Amino acid sequence: MANDKLDELLKYTGISPRPLDFDAYWARALSELDAQPLKFQLVPADFQTPLAECYHLYFTGVGGARVHAKYVRPRHREGKGPGLALFHGYHGGSGDWFDKAAYAAHGITVIAMDCRGQGGLSEDRSVVKGTTLKGHIIRGIDEEDPDQLYYRNCFLDLAQTVRILKSMEQVDADRIAVHGCSQGGALTVACAALEPSVKLAIPVYPFLCDYKKAWELDVTSSAYEEIAYYFRFMDPLHTREAEVFDKLGYIDIQNLADRIRARVIFVTGLADPICPPVTQFAVYNKIRAEKELVVYHEYGHEYLPNLSDRVLQEVLKL
Repeated sequence: MANDKLDELLKYTGISPRPLDFDAYWARALSELDAQPLKFQLVPADFQTPLAECYHLYFTGVGGARVHAKYVRPRHREGKGPGLALFHGYHGGSGDWFDKAAYAAHGITVIAMDCRGQGGLSEDRSVVKGTTLKGHIIRGIDEEDPDQLYYRNCFLDLAQTVRILKSMEQVDADRIAVHGCSQGGALTVACAALEPSVKLAIPVYPFLCDYKKAWELDVTSSAYEEIAYYFRFMDPLHTREAEVFDKLGYIDIQNLADRIRARVIFVTGLADPICPPVTQFAVYNKIRAEKELVVYHEYGHEYLPNLSDRVLQEVLKL
């Protein structure tokens, strides 16, 4: 039965729309990013270890927002080594210093970005029409211009973060990996798609994919509940349903997946009630680059045994 389910998932290609001007949309966005100065500020953190130097890193993202990341580099490394960008889950932040220091102890330079207006120190300076109460998927959905969608600028911050990481003296720009779980898994996919220099991407049960399919499922008990909230309170007769899902297509990572050139290790759990596996496979099945699927059959949106060990080993191989 489990193999039958997996066989069906491996054929699924998603039902959410891809806007006709999708490529032009992201070409325009990346042009804006290219014009952004690659400047940043490093502030030593209170947390330090004998093996790792820890900093708060700040840069100005598109739209003038001040974006924060934790930056941790090996204290005694000679020569250049790999770099790893880490992305966090929905509503959260970049987390503790400890796990970044563990990577640095193995010669890996780490940057962990805080998403705008979530649980870390990054600003969200956007001013948009409509609801801003429930979540970031729907932030900006009532604006006529899809450039006002929250995740448009968030995705551009990912690329800027990796460009900063690549510029560091101790980092080999040809040995860059990206990794995250849930929202962080989605950001991993988006980052690898928008910054083609990334060599390895390890997304874990990614969020932000195939919104219409997520909505058709039991959306109120999943990470996609804000879509149901939007229709209930902002469009109860669903007069804008087609428009809403078309606009969400600009920030649907399944539509970015075919841009990836990095090697991808795609990790999923078939018992995931938060980010339905079928939505994740809409992404995996569109990846054209070298890829490996890692399936935890009895696991959901939770700790996955041995995964952290695998991530470290794969980054060290770069």
